[in-house]
Amino acid sequence: MTKPVILAVDDDPEVLGAVERDLKQRYRQTYRVLSAASGRKAVEAAEELKRRGTPVALFLADQRMPDMTGMEVFERYVRGP
Repeated sequence: MTKPVILAVDDDPEVLGAVERDLKQRYRQTYRVLSAASGRKAVEAAEELKRRGTPVALFLADQRMPDMTGMEVFERYVRGP
């Protein structure tokens, strides 16, 4: 069975690395932890996961990013392209 995904999104590489590390340390047994360095990359990853039928259990996204907000990432996942 495919593990559900936790998708972390942040445009600051240091923050993203720390968040991803902490999430993997705590949740890797139950979830697959992925990260994206921008809203656009997160949307692309989420669309691919959706095409594969892999559930996204949690979006953990920075709200203030240059290309789109964290909420826009989630909205695009829910509404689709």
